[in-house]
Amino acid sequence: MRQATIREPFTLCGKGLHTGLMIRATVRPGGEDTGICFCRTDLEGQPTYVASARYVGGTSRGTVLEQGAWKVSTVEHLMAALYAMGVSNCLVEVDGPEVPILDGSARKWVDAVKQVGVVEQTRERDELVITDRVCFDNGKGSRMVIEPCEKYEVQVHVDYPSLVLNKQDAELRDLADFDREIASARTFCFLREIRPLLHLGLIKGGDLQNALVIYDKRMWQWTMNRLARKLGQEPIDASQLGYLSELNYVNEPARHKLLDVVGDMALSGRYIRGRIYVERPGHAFNTWCCKQLLMRVEA
Repeated sequence: MRQATIREPFTLCGKGLHTGLMIRATVRPGGEDTGICFCRTDLEGQPTYVASARYVGGTSRGTVLEQGAWKVSTVEHLMAALYAMGVSNCLVEVDGPEVPILDGSARKWVDAVKQVGVVEQTRERDELVITDRVCFDNGKGSRMVIEPCEKYEVQVHVDYPSLVLNKQDAELRDLADFDREIASARTFCFLREIRPLLHLGLIKGGDLQNALVIYDKRMWQWTMNRLARKLGQEPIDASQLGYLSELNYVNEPARHKLLDVVGDMALSGRYIRGRIYVERPGHAFNTWCCKQLLMRVEA
């Protein structure tokens, strides 16, 4: 498998999920062996670092890469899109501390890469070939098992104590199916989580257009109205539990968790030839597993 980059640059603009700032992201072709690099064009000296698990500095509602003043949040959807489309080298320039959330999925990133095209390069891509079964467990209900496989496969299982979203599974047997089966799965949250997240200064750019919001615990109508105003939404009927947006897939939350696994594990910087199974995935657990896997390989 050879390395590859995009044929020409493209730019996407949108709100940052947590800051609410309008952010411009330009993705440019990258040279061989450079990997996926993020450049903060708004900082002095325009610091640039490769997207790597070793730079993960936070995982609250997204994966954050950080080194000194350089910080780029919510990288996982773009990373998943680039990985699935076979892009191993490119430069991502952002003029703010986040990657734009866009519609909360990898859809627009995948479409942009398809539009400009991918060009194969000369050198071989680094592969991480799984030869023995590896298991990671955080002791808190999350588990990742990676087994030998001729290609890259991912399966996830989610389990929430929720009347609306309980147990779901999703599976990707071939990266070629990512575009159709996974890319449009949006990030999600429970409505009951929004007030504490806003109190923490997060999701200032969140709305019903860039996230799948799940209403699973009844609240008073006046409380619902207050939340709707904070989110800039029309009034929502507090008597009806369920999803506050139409689903793109029946099991969209599980598919999005799979998307996140692809993006977080892409921080290994290598093509993983193996099958990954994850129970109760999350950014903190995913990136911890990625680091552990690299430590085993590099030991």
